[in-house]
Amino acid sequence: MTEAPKLLAGVELGGTKCVCILGTGPDDIRAQERLPTLEPGTTLAAIKVVLDGWRARFGPIAALGVASFGPLDLKPGSPTYGYIKSTTKLGWSHTDVAARLSRRLDVPCAVNTDVNGAALAEGRWGAAKGMSNYAYITVGTGVGVGLIVNGAPVWGCNHTEMGHLRIPRMQGDSWPGACVFHGDCVEGLASGPAIEARVGASADRLGPQHPVWHSVTHALGQLVHALVLTTAPERIMMGGGVMAARPCLFERVRHEAQRSLNHYVEADEVGQGLAKYIVPPGLGVLAGPLGALALAARAAGTGAV
Repeated sequence: MTEAPKLLAGVELGGTKCVCILGTGPDDIRAQERLPTLEPGTTLAAIKVVLDGWRARFGPIAALGVASFGPLDLKPGSPTYGYIKSTTKLGWSHTDVAARLSRRLDVPCAVNTDVNGAALAEGRWGAAKGMSNYAYITVGTGVGVGLIVNGAPVWGCNHTEMGHLRIPRMQGDSWPGACVFHGDCVEGLASGPAIEARVGASADRLGPQHPVWHSVTHALGQLVHALVLTTAPERIMMGGGVMAARPCLFERVRHEAQRSLNHYVEADEVGQGLAKYIVPPGLGVLAGPLGALALAARAAGTGAV
């Protein structure tokens, strides 16, 4: 008799909302619940209520995955492992996230950034399945990159923060940017809050011909340029609220990346048009929540992620 898959719980903690998910993968999602991301005490308490309710209803949970906005302390052995470090999210700097949630369930827990989680899910179930080197870019409340090299998220003294790269600016554009740390980094130019700060209206209210998209797609094209010339991913997926709401941006980002690279990289993947290279996530809007499940699978020992 085949043993039933272990039930996993995941928490995708985002800047504006968090998604709790229960299941074993994209074809077996038992429950989902969305909560607003408020101040830490309120938010984490609400997540604990959801997890307690699921355990009472569905039975034992084998492991927990936490995919959180960052920056995070992911250094093994650090006394603040699993904490959010200095962040633009008001009130969340130096918050212990992973331990406060895992103690509630008393199960193994894996924590990583939300974009690394989404990237791992795409490699396990989605558009990067079978690949060892790829990237997942999210464009929403912030801009982040889940960067997978040799099958694992890049890690050195810290996890990567490529959304905060400073890039060559679009000619004639002198707007200072919205990032409180770096001004006109990619996040400061292309995130949802940056778009709203620049034009005075939220991104979802702007038509596809609004001039702000020129600067947004230029910034994202420069980010792709940097990725291609550093870790040379086999594929780049782009998700998040801004991209999901505006599929027309994909072709513009491809054009900006192609123009910037100027045919310097002679690789089959980076061909004319980049239509199969820069793509939406195969898991769609579930890439983020399933990223938390992919981390839980790692914690449970049910497959390398």
